[in-house]
Amino acid sequence: MVKLNAEIRRRLKKIGSTISLWLTPGIGIKRWVLVVLAGATFIALGFAVVILDLYRETDINWLRLIFNLISLSTLPRWLRALIFGGTGLLVLLLGLMELNRSILKPFVKPGQPVIDTLTDFKRRARGPRIVAIGGGHGLASLLRGLKKYTHNLTAIVTVADDGGSSGELRKNLGILPPGDIRNCLTALADDEEMLSQVFQYRFGERAGVNGHSLGNLFISALTDIKGSFEDAVAESGKVLAVRGRVLPSTLHDVMLVAEIKLENQEQEVKVVGESTITNLEGAINHLWLEPSNPLPFPPAVQAILNADLIVIGPGSLYTSVLPNLLVPGLAEAIRASKALKFMVCNVANQKGETQGYTCSDHIRTIERHISETHFDLIICNNKLPKEKLTDVEMVLPDARLEEQYAIYYAPLTDKQNPWRHDPQKLAEVITDLFYERTGPLTSTKTENLAKPV
Repeated sequence: MVKLNAEIRRRLKKIGSTISLWLTPGIGIKRWVLVVLAGATFIALGFAVVILDLYRETDINWLRLIFNLISLSTLPRWLRALIFGGTGLLVLLLGLMELNRSILKPFVKPGQPVIDTLTDFKRRARGPRIVAIGGGHGLASLLRGLKKYTHNLTAIVTVADDGGSSGELRKNLGILPPGDIRNCLTALADDEEMLSQVFQYRFGERAGVNGHSLGNLFISALTDIKGSFEDAVAESGKVLAVRGRVLPSTLHDVMLVAEIKLENQEQEVKVVGESTITNLEGAINHLWLEPSNPLPFPPAVQAILNADLIVIGPGSLYTSVLPNLLVPGLAEAIRASKALKFMVCNVANQKGETQGYTCSDHIRTIERHISETHFDLIICNNKLPKEKLTDVEMVLPDARLEEQYAIYYAPLTDKQNPWRHDPQKLAEVITDLFYERTGPLTSTKTENLAKPV
């Protein structure tokens, strides 16, 4: 008997806990529960009117006996109201819970309660409007982490790529390069399992499609079908169930041009093309786009002006980050935006671009190319590998930057790939620092502020 009572209490406690979760503020459940209750009440009143009229008009004793048993007429009125009301409420809540569980079952991950899925979805739907600017694997890693905190994500991606599969499609089909956009769409996909892997699949040379990825071919085909590159990107996002948007910085066919001082040479050389720039051994002194004044993509400008937070980087400094900022309208929108502006320094330097750069060198390079640049916070990694990595040069933190900017240092490297950011660590730091400046913070780490290791 004691075990039975304990089991009953445990089950009742579990039911009570589940009901309280369903009534959590902000998930849009209580209002509809009240509507359902109101509807059930009116239905019950209608049946009660019919039953009472039938009870008064009938002269059959056995029918009156049934009515009296059903209505518990021998009990006090308040007790009857409590029994009927409580039973009705429990049955109604049980029905609502099971109905929602049945409806949402196809969208819930195995082992995750429906209420957890709903609460998490609502939380991310109300998340801050974040615009991430960059390209390559760095931007994709950032998006992969941030999508766990907000659905209001916009990635603005460079279209200056002219190498690899993207470069071939750009040259042969006359479309904007889809590679970086494909990576960002995959990173923002609601489920990065099978469909995203298929989207990223790259055919071998023997397949007859020149080593193109399926995603690049898919976007190219949609561009032809829809008639515009931006519509093709939007439709690709729907296929992958993307939470957020991926936008090109411009729809113009731009080329990246650099002045490079080659090793052991006094004179600078002009180099055209993103893929060519990174293949030369030398220092990049100046970078620009041709044509020099491409119009920005209007939705990208609007996203920047409406943002709560703008994150620039991580990504290849000269071939991913700067090409976006060199689009005149985007740089002006960033300066005009009231959003907080964070800059994320790379974990490792890139051969052909930033050998020997420190954190401050990255910022100075952006300042040299984009006038009146200001960042509210610079985020730098301070976790260096114990042993020197082969062919990898880490970006070192330095104190020179603290004279002008607020710097936040944190261990941000990935365990398996210590030359890259860990998506979850980076996203957690960014969201914590954002809420620290705009509202309540759940897990502050202010002890890392401006304390290089």
